Amino acid sequence: MAEAQNIPAGSTTAGSIAVAAESTVATRMSAPPSFDVADFPVPHGREEEWRFTPLERLAGLHNGTAVATGSAIKVAIDAPEGVIIETVGRDDARLGRAGTPVDRVAAQAYSSFETASVVTVPKDTVLTEPVRIAVHGEGGTAYAHQVIELGAFAEAVVVIDHTGDAVLASNVDYLLGDGAKLTVVSVQDWDDKAVHVSQHNALVGRDASFKSIVVTFGGDVVRLHPRVSYAGTGGEAELFGLYFTDQGQHQEHRLMVDHNAPHCRSNAAYKGALQGQDAHAVWIGDVLIEARAEGTDTYEMNRNLVLTDGARVDSVPNLEIETGEIVGAGHASATGRFDDEQLFYLQSRGIPAGEARRLVVRGFFAELVQKIGLPDLEERLLAKIDAELEASV
Repeated sequence: MAEAQNIPAGSTTAGSIAVAAESTVATRMSAPPSFDVADFPVPHGREEEWRFTPLERLAGLHNGTAVATGSAIKVAIDAPEGVIIETVGRDDARLGRAGTPVDRVAAQAYSSFETASVVTVPKDTVLTEPVRIAVHGEGGTAYAHQVIELGAFAEAVVVIDHTGDAVLASNVDYLLGDGAKLTVVSVQDWDDKAVHVSQHNALVGRDASFKSIVVTFGGDVVRLHPRVSYAGTGGEAELFGLYFTDQGQHQEHRLMVDHNAPHCRSNAAYKGALQGQDAHAVWIGDVLIEARAEGTDTYEMNRNLVLTDGARVDSVPNLEIETGEIVGAGHASATGRFDDEQLFYLQSRGIPAGEARRLVVRGFFAELVQKIGLPDLEERLLAKIDAELEASV
């Protein structure tokens, strides 16, 4: 089921399928999920969940030495009429309901934030304009918690836009009521020195639909952990992502879909491009189909395009199945260089080499960019891709 094509030196592509008699969501974790940071040992880089991450570049987020420094980030929320925006204390019952921290940084973030932001779309409310959350770093270190909650049969699009410079550890919770439909676009457009580590937890209600689109361009180190579980039958989750990893950057996306309810679906598709010395992209895709999750239909895919020498990709899809009563399950991963035939075809028709290269990369990302559905954001991201290519080493 794992697919590998034209893998450049310094890249790895691996996959596994396991049929297990008994397992837990924490299958590949060194410690069980917990809200208490003391339950997680300080990682040293040999652990499975940390072996790709440059711990020395996390600015102390992993070992407790990173101290919050006041107003390190500013958050501005622009929402249509009818949306409820709250700032709540740590005792709010909605905090952590979508999922529990699965590593030390997520637990540190949960233990360290002072107040959380909660955006609620009431029951049966259908938004015609997106909710826009701007997170701007102004230097320093911050811990944060964000909750997006949709009532039953509500529909919304939420854009979370990260810019500026900061060291940020956060948890983001998505709570979907029965029949709700939520699309979230999380953009990481940080300055060059930013560090961003975040766990995203989605709890998908009965017959609800969740679409996540993660876009990562900036930052020195970005490590995101999208996770999905189901609160009832018939739920659907789509996890899309695109990333452009430049010289010296480390961008890591670790997905986990826990099929813990019958007759649910999931589909994951991430694409990345890399260029420059020591550009490093990591994609881990974990799907667990529990014994009670009969009728599951799931697929995950990762594609990487390496533009220059010196870049490295680690792509690892994993699928664990505890029941044979499923509709379908599979995964694929491929890493390769430019298709010389495509470039030759374009150049033979009078298109200069640089423009041909740009068209190939745009075409590689186009399918995922078009899933955003917001023209202004799509244009901005395509312009960002063009700017990255123009700065190619």
